[in-house]
Amino acid sequence: MKKLELEFNHKKQGGLWLISIGVVLAVATAFGGKFTVNPIIFLAGYYFFFYLVNVNRKVREKLSQGSISKFQIKMIYFSIAALFLLMFCIAGPFIPSWNWRMIWLGVMLATGLHFLLWYFVHGRCMVILGIICTIIPVMGYIFPDAGYLPFGIADAAAKLGMGIYMLFFSVPSTSVGSRPVS
Repeated sequence: MKKLELEFNHKKQGGLWLISIGVVLAVATAFGGKFTVNPIIFLAGYYFFFYLVNVNRKVREKLSQGSISKFQIKMIYFSIAALFLLMFCIAGPFIPSWNWRMIWLGVMLATGLHFLLWYFVHGRCMVILGIICTIIPVMGYIFPDAGYLPFGIADAAAKLGMGIYMLFFSVPSTSVGSRPVS
C-alpha cells in the first residue's frame, strides 16, 4: 500500500466560498418569512457567489496556493453527490408536509455531514466545521419549540467564522495517509 500525500492548497478559495454562503444564509434566514429561509435571496446569492468564487478562473487562480490532485477533484464531485443524496434522505421526507423548519434543518444536517468529506480537499478545518454544522441542526431537532432562526443564524455564523479563518489565517498544509494508490 502506497502513502497518499494530500496538499491542501485551496483553503483561501474555500474560505471565500464559506464567507459568501454564510452571509447569504444569514440574510436569507433573517428575511425567511413563511419559508424559513427566503428562497429568492438564497438561490440568487448561492448562484452568484458560486460563479464568482468557484467558476471564475481569475478568482480561483488568485486564491490558489498550489495544485490540486485528481483524487481531490474526485472527492469534490463525490462530496457534492453525497450532499444531494443526504438532502434527499434527511430533508426530503418533510417536503410533502411543507414543514420548512424540518426541511432546512435537514439541509443543514446534510451539509454538515458532507463537510466531513471535504477533509480530503481542505484538511482538518473542514472536519471541525462539519462537526459544528452537524451539531447545530441536531440541536434544532432536540429543541423543536425553539424555531429555526437561532439555528439558521448559528449555522451561518459557523460558516462565516471558518471562512474568515480559511481565507485570512490558514496556510497550505499536507497530510500523509495510507490508501491504495493505483
